[in-house]
Amino acid sequence: MNRMKVIRMAALLALIAGPLAAWLAPAAYAQGGTLAGTVYDLTGKPYPDVTISVKSIETSKEISATTDAKGHYSASGLGAGTYNIDVKGKDKDGKDMLLYQTGIKLTSGGIPPFDINMKELQEQGKLAAIEAERKRQEAEVQFQALKTHYDAGIAAIEQMKAAQTKLAQTPKDQQDPIKGQINQAGGTAVTELSAALDLEKPDDPNRPIVLSRLGEAYESMSKWQEAADTYQKAIALKPDTAANYNNLGNDLAKLGKVDDARVAYQKYVDLNPTDAALAWRNFGTVLYNSNRMKESIEPLQKATTLDPKNATAWLLLGIALVNTMEFKTVGDKITPVMQPGTVEAYQHAIDLDPNGPIGAQAKDGLASLQAMGVGITTKIGEAPPKSTKKK
Repeated sequence: MNRMKVIRMAALLALIAGPLAAWLAPAAYAQGGTLAGTVYDLTGKPYPDVTISVKSIETSKEISATTDAKGHYSASGLGAGTYNIDVKGKDKDGKDMLLYQTGIKLTSGGIPPFDINMKELQEQGKLAAIEAERKRQEAEVQFQALKTHYDAGIAAIEQMKAAQTKLAQTPKDQQDPIKGQINQAGGTAVTELSAALDLEKPDDPNRPIVLSRLGEAYESMSKWQEAADTYQKAIALKPDTAANYNNLGNDLAKLGKVDDARVAYQKYVDLNPTDAALAWRNFGTVLYNSNRMKESIEPLQKATTLDPKNATAWLLLGIALVNTMEFKTVGDKITPVMQPGTVEAYQHAIDLDPNGPIGAQAKDGLASLQAMGVGITTKIGEAPPKSTKKK
């Protein structure tokens, strides 16, 4: 009778709760200093190559054992005491992955094996905490890797911008090394930001931001189509970000897709009406710089109407109007036909920047117009006289 009481007391001591999960039933006991049993996977089959780590709470001594092909394990050399038990498998990359965690108090009484059935634990909901923690750790590792690539991409973009500023201040015959720096920084930015995208989930709320910066990197390398495609992806995910439409419009205009660019700029204006003048000025400037003078007139006219105090827009409009004016022949004279608003555009630029470079260019433009106003005399069938002006 006394022996039965001792056995019952030993069983009772074995039912102490572990750190993250309830103790398994039946309770585990140590037999000759050895903890042994079988591990079963989520399908209920023997689970090979699983590591069982048994660590003493009192002494911090740790003993590990690995399951064989039949899922058996045996951890010997254990004394009486309280232990934490970690059950670890391998993830798809071969790294240790915590499957389950529990605890046990070993006594000197001999009892049946300590089996771990992952299928039963899952059905009992006892793997939820471990699975949540595992996913959290994986997400943290992924986030840190993503952040590393993103930060490297942004740093490369900043280097690229610094080089572009330097390029604008450098004589043309000395620009090649700086252009190389810009291309190198742009390439690094594209590589790093693309790597960040690969680590992001398709529904990650930060994905549009990474795409926008990637578009910026492509623009630095004059890859207008890649940049436009990237901005369109960002817009598809977050269609209410105005800046992406402005950048998309710039790229489409440089590609000669004027109608598509106009749609993008209009969307930017719809979302950000206070900057409408900026959008149309950007549109007109890109077309002007692409030598699409006729197509630049409409957006420049909109820009000057919305913001009549921008001298640059007036100057570009004046030059565009001059470069698209027509000529008529009366007798033996070819006379330029001024487009409405040409002189006024130059005059506005002069009024807004009377002593600056913009005003100076506008004055030269007016002087050229005055000279052209006299007409160009020529004779039909005769070659025009050779210019004696030195080049």
